[in-house]
Amino acid sequence: MSNLPTLTPITSPWMHELMAEKSLLDKLLSKYGSPINIHHADSMEENYKSYQTVFEEFGLKYKIFFARKANKTKGVVHKAQELGMGIDTASLQEYTQCLEMGIAPEDLIVTAAVKNTKLVEKAVANGSVLILDNVDECELVQQVAAEQNRKARIGFRLSGFYCNEKKLYSRFGFDVLDIHKFIIENFVESKRFDLLEYKGLHFHLNGYSIEERSMALNQCLSFSQLLSNNGLKTEFIDIGGGILMNYLKYETEWDHFNEQLRNAVTGKVDPITFGNQGLGFERLDDNLYGELKAYPFWNPVTKGDFLREILSYKNPVEESLASLASNLNIELRMEPGRSLLDQVGITIAKVAFRKQDSLGDWLIGLEMNMTQMLSGSSDFLLDPFVLYQQEEEEIQPVDVFFTGAYCLERDLLLKRKITLPRLPEVGDIVVFVNTAGYMMHFFESSAHLFPLATNLIWNRTTEDGKIELAHFQNDANL
Repeated sequence: MSNLPTLTPITSPWMHELMAEKSLLDKLLSKYGSPINIHHADSMEENYKSYQTVFEEFGLKYKIFFARKANKTKGVVHKAQELGMGIDTASLQEYTQCLEMGIAPEDLIVTAAVKNTKLVEKAVANGSVLILDNVDECELVQQVAAEQNRKARIGFRLSGFYCNEKKLYSRFGFDVLDIHKFIIENFVESKRFDLLEYKGLHFHLNGYSIEERSMALNQCLSFSQLLSNNGLKTEFIDIGGGILMNYLKYETEWDHFNEQLRNAVTGKVDPITFGNQGLGFERLDDNLYGELKAYPFWNPVTKGDFLREILSYKNPVEESLASLASNLNIELRMEPGRSLLDQVGITIAKVAFRKQDSLGDWLIGLEMNMTQMLSGSSDFLLDPFVLYQQEEEEIQPVDVFFTGAYCLERDLLLKRKITLPRLPEVGDIVVFVNTAGYMMHFFESSAHLFPLATNLIWNRTTEDGKIELAHFQNDANL
């Protein structure tokens, strides 16, 4: 057995309460199948308050929208609504479902990458703000507004900001250098888009740089002043999402993992991933190239502190962005997804088999597939928990890979090799924690006609403290 790096996740008491109830989890798996996603929506409140506190600390007008695409359950949408958040929707289905749940149209914003006619028709009819990315969308919204004989409320998504003399690329939005001319020609000097009622600005940035977000916000605030000189009032500026959170207990473990991954790829130590995958790193002629393509699971500056640094950023005339926004009477908005779902969900699955492959590695097959715990990250870098059916005192450590049910060689639930205290048995339960944000649903598919995982909402409030099946509600029935 090798000395593999560990990555110990931050967990919440509710997770350990459930993991202590192995017989209950067995019953849930028997009733709903494997895997199951369990949500504790009340955990969203602390995350929301981390942002709310900072906005109020600066005395700003603000609105926080939950990025619905991060998790498809209605339970977390209900909780976001209860806390006073708006909802950022990215499809006709998301938008329609929110309306059917009773969410007010003014609390919905449409930021979809592709806005088809039906989505635009519904958003215009209900008066929700549409964030527009290109001229074709402007023309579509103008046409729909004319057909409905009403104004359409819109914002512009901007891109191409400058940071340290480098132009930041995004495939979304109008280029910041071109949009002023476009607006003047089509909104001020002509009536081409006279049914589009301008409300604000929006931006989307790849990555998680505080400096880049600060520079983008500063350039949006400056642009809003330019628009004001032309008679267009900017009511809001939306900084989007990508606000960092922290998954891990120990920075030292994160540093050690990164070091060992590099060492493994360059052949200095035994592989720590399946097939010695570099997760973004690769070896060419004994040199290491690339960078880690995973989410930065360890972060010292997160959530509200991350936001505070953006708002505290001082522009070239030494005015903080918070002060400038306040002086311009502009509402600042944001659309976090992952960070609002911190500590909100776990995914549990049943062990189907154990085997050693031709290389001698132990493969633990679970009744789930890789799409049921998959995001844009190259791997989910948290140690899982194994709930053994049989309690044994003897520790017999074993290194394993967790594999899935798709007929693909690459169906690895975790590319990392994991050290367990002993080999699991068939029927044991594996728990992946903190999976609610982007991991459960973003790429989930039903190849082989496998059903999608059941999503359960758990309310911990019980009179006698006993946890029963009846306390778990199928989100599909909400």
